[in-house]
Amino acid sequence: MKKNDFSPQLTEFLAHYLPELKNVSENTISAYCDTFRLFLGYCKDTEGMNIEKMSLKDLKPELVERFLHWLETERGNSIATRNHRLAAIHSFVRYLQVQEPMLLLNFQRILAIPVKKTERKSIKPLTKEAVAVILRQPDTSKARGRRDATILCVLYDTACRVQELCDLRVEDVRFEHPANIRIHGKGRKIRIVPLLPTTAQNLKNYLTENHMLLPEKSHLPLFTNQNGNQLTRAGVAYILNKYVRSASEVDDSIPQKITPHKVRHTKAMHLFESCENLIHVRDFLGHTDIKTTGIYARSSLAMKKRALEMVSDTPVAEVPSWQENKDMLLWLKSFGAHHT
Repeated sequence: MKKNDFSPQLTEFLAHYLPELKNVSENTISAYCDTFRLFLGYCKDTEGMNIEKMSLKDLKPELVERFLHWLETERGNSIATRNHRLAAIHSFVRYLQVQEPMLLLNFQRILAIPVKKTERKSIKPLTKEAVAVILRQPDTSKARGRRDATILCVLYDTACRVQELCDLRVEDVRFEHPANIRIHGKGRKIRIVPLLPTTAQNLKNYLTENHMLLPEKSHLPLFTNQNGNQLTRAGVAYILNKYVRSASEVDDSIPQKITPHKVRHTKAMHLFESCENLIHVRDFLGHTDIKTTGIYARSSLAMKKRALEMVSDTPVAEVPSWQENKDMLLWLKSFGAHHT
């Protein structure tokens, strides 16, 4: 076994195995690259290792555990981020098991490193009124404002992930009744999401104004920046929070900053509270497992309140005030005196 066999195996894993054999998306590969960039940087700067001569024998569970601890303590990463980094390492190690069976025991010990449990947070969506205030903030008398208003409409109406919004092409939009948009989701899964009439009209106006309905432009990005390039996730977040800040000055219940993913959560919660069907919400969001979608059922305070109000014949009797029960207070007082 070569002393510097780590580098060629990692290159083969990222450049050939994932995209060509596993058909993994570019976004996932990019996330894996980030993980190993951090890992190799840690090995060099903190562990003092020569990464040019790094061997697969050096990939030990103790090293991985120290790296994960460093992520949390030194970089301040969340447990969720720590788990994502571990998932990338686990994927690489599963690949290595076949390539280097002599190190199988070592690889099995790395795979035995568990993910940490994370606190399940309840979702706090924006109200429909708050969403309406945000959507009204762009100055639609200007071309940039009309573009931004359309971006915000599509982001909320489709509940797409921010990268899914960035990856949209002109050809993904269909205006024939019923209007819909084709979204390329995680794992190269494609889902068709209907568009409400207002959003469909806004999109059609936007495409017409920018002369993007021509057949030769169907392959172009749906939304671009001022340089004509595809919008990035950071660009979408900037546009969103530009108007969120303005909206917070109108309605102080709106936070001054939110993530695009919060808009996705908000739309999902509004959809669930309207139809009360997790299957529909799961398909709308593109979730693989309905357990993922179940968080909206657990977090819907409005639905819990409606369910409680429907139980009008509750058997729970009114409990008398503790202070009014003089005999019980006297008994407790005497009982306490007796045992002191």
